[in-house]
Amino acid sequence: MGCDGGTIPKRHELVKGPKKVEKVDKNAELAAKWKYCALSQEKLRRPIVSCELGRLYNKDAIIEYLLDKSAERPNTEVVSHIRGIKDIKELNLTDNPEWEGERRSTKGDRYEDIHCGMFICPVVGLEMNGKHRFCYLQTCGCVFSDRALKEVKAEICHKCGEPFKDDTIVVLNGTKEEVEKLREKMEDKRAKSKSNKKKSKKNKAAETVCAASESKEDTQSPPVDVAGRSSVEKGSESNQSVEDGPSGSSTSSKASATKRSIQVTDGKSEVFKSLFTTHSSAKRSKDQTSNWVTHTPYHF
Repeated sequence: MGCDGGTIPKRHELVKGPKKVEKVDKNAELAAKWKYCALSQEKLRRPIVSCELGRLYNKDAIIEYLLDKSAERPNTEVVSHIRGIKDIKELNLTDNPEWEGERRSTKGDRYEDIHCGMFICPVVGLEMNGKHRFCYLQTCGCVFSDRALKEVKAEICHKCGEPFKDDTIVVLNGTKEEVEKLREKMEDKRAKSKSNKKKSKKNKAAETVCAASESKEDTQSPPVDVAGRSSVEKGSESNQSVEDGPSGSSTSSKASATKRSIQVTDGKSEVFKSLFTTHSSAKRSKDQTSNWVTHTPYHF
């Protein structure tokens, strides 16, 4: 059985089978992640920032999104976790000397290497084109390849010298599993910060209450009696009197001991006692004493 012109059709031309799944070009996918902004889909240009999940953005696009979140923009679900400017970090990138960018001829007569990246690792020299794993430090924002961090192990940044920890390393454009781990880490960090803020607020409230109660106690003075003594002083005097005894014998004995004359003390010579005015030789009779005459120089 033939068709017009004597052609014989084949089975795949007559029977429709299932559609083949379209495969995404890996080169196009890598270029979309490493050369274009994840929010505005424009080419990446300095200043370039990254979120806690490791996506790359133009800083201008993020600022416009934060200023007006109600505006209709594509890919808004990509930045739904960004609450403010503190949730992003500006990256300190190293330019690739072989990258020509817009200086390249646009006539189409030259070969364009799509795997050539705009930036490189300052330690190893690998290009940041998606074929190699890259990370950035949340403390300073410097970007390095994962190979450089593993081979040259240090606790300070290789570029700026600022100290960092392993918890502050974020993978750029990681796999789905790595993004999920970064999301869990981000949520735990935000939960801890919220709990710390609540504790600090409670401590501040308790401190203010204590300060207010202390100020009230200071302003309230103790009652004062007619003699001008406070009740606290009177209470201390009464306690002291109770300890000394009801008759106050201890105080009188102390006073008598201190007022004892030097003339009565034993063991002192008569010459020593005559030095004091309490000695009998120092006393005068009435005949020896003179009469003092007082007069005023004023005459009225």
